[in-house]
Amino acid sequence: MSDPNGTEQPDPLDSFDEIIEAETTRDPDLAVIEAGSRTLRTQGGAPEADVPARPEDPEVDKALREVEAELATRWGETKLEPSVGRIAALMDVLGEPQRSYPSIHITGTNGKTSTARMIEALLGAFELRTGRYTSPHVQSITERISLDGAPISAERFVETYQDVKPYVEMVDGQQEYRLSFFEVLTGMAYAAFADAPVDVAVVEVGMGGSWDATNVIDADVAVVTPISLDHTDRLGGTPAEIAGEKSGIIKQDATVILAQQPVDAAQVLLKKAVDVDATVAREGLEFGVVARQVAVGGQLLTLRGLGGEYPEVYLPLHGGHQAHNAAVALAAVEAFFGVGAQRAEPLDIDTVRKAFAAVSSPGRLEVVRRSPTVVLDAAHNPAGAEATAEAVREAFDFSRLIGVVGASGDKDVRGLLEAFEPIFAEIVVTQNSSHRAMDADELAAIAVEVFGDERVQVEPRLPDALEAAITLAEEEGEFAGGGVLVTGSVITVGEARLLLGKG
Repeated sequence: MSDPNGTEQPDPLDSFDEIIEAETTRDPDLAVIEAGSRTLRTQGGAPEADVPARPEDPEVDKALREVEAELATRWGETKLEPSVGRIAALMDVLGEPQRSYPSIHITGTNGKTSTARMIEALLGAFELRTGRYTSPHVQSITERISLDGAPISAERFVETYQDVKPYVEMVDGQQEYRLSFFEVLTGMAYAAFADAPVDVAVVEVGMGGSWDATNVIDADVAVVTPISLDHTDRLGGTPAEIAGEKSGIIKQDATVILAQQPVDAAQVLLKKAVDVDATVAREGLEFGVVARQVAVGGQLLTLRGLGGEYPEVYLPLHGGHQAHNAAVALAAVEAFFGVGAQRAEPLDIDTVRKAFAAVSSPGRLEVVRRSPTVVLDAAHNPAGAEATAEAVREAFDFSRLIGVVGASGDKDVRGLLEAFEPIFAEIVVTQNSSHRAMDADELAAIAVEVFGDERVQVEPRLPDALEAAITLAEEEGEFAGGGVLVTGSVITVGEARLLLGKG
């Protein structure tokens, strides 16, 4: 790898920690390079994922851990009392910080975080100061609140918590239930954005829409990424029922950017838009992906936006689903700037290209090691797993792919495993440290039904699972093209990322 001056630099992916004790010289990404020979990668290469490590200063680290411990005493993100009453009360005593800037609000089942990151990159490239609020985090809680395209520092996170804490406690005393973990973080994000101040906030819902804690903003642009079945116990058992809940972010006179949706979900969303006089732009009609080619480290796209066509856009992310996320993000930013409404001309193409080339999305088909190649992906439901499996087939030419899967107990685990079965030669089932994690033996029982007993190995400890999978991937020899895909949960991916020396 060379820097812009042509000087050879060490590739950080070539180093291994204790999990991988012997390094080989094989390049298992040869297939990706060959596929990418049809196009030229933009200069500069793929961006480094912005996942912060623990603070180096012991005092700052101690303060951050104390805040994390206090937040952990509150209701977790999976325990909900459907209401925006508590967060509205907090916003009131904070002086309504969320109303001091325009916002873009994003809901959907899959692709929200990647789409939010693309929107943020585009807005930043057009010299707007951005605030981004996404969840869950991959490794550090500070990832959830970003300013100017980067997570806020640990020091600022702690300061923001201390600033809002008295008001949080005031609201706690007035409500039937204390503010939840997610509600406090949402209040912190909105306060941090107002304090910065930002020109625009990019906000991802936590779950649903109508009663999600983020839904105290009146966003100018509402984005709905693809809807599928997830959190059915809380949101409904059909795409239409889930869409009904998610449509709650569509506000009066807003612009709605709709990704491709199941027919019944689209009908619900369109009806809500009509009811509140919102303008709708639909993927496949008003905007979309015109063409895409696999390129080295990503893909080359031609996108059709609300203002026209944007050719030769390099995106350093893999998979058709990310191309569709890019189309949605572009349309959202065009709508924010009034393209297609107040103005007819498209956005500056060079600025758009520069923005997309700088996009990163940690834990989304992220290559973290080579020889053998280890890829992390946070797919945690069947629709996400199907998109990931298809992207792996397209972008990597693995002769033997080993899956490491640790899932949450409240997910459709069988559907997840069935989506991955065609691409996994063998699977190592494990569990992460979360209290929500499915027991490894329970997961193994389902995996045996899907894969057969001979293709399933159980390693309850994630470090052991990673080591076992890497060993299996190496069995055919260093030139065989084996790889490992770690998936099933954002928490599993985050913990694996730390174990593999990232962050």
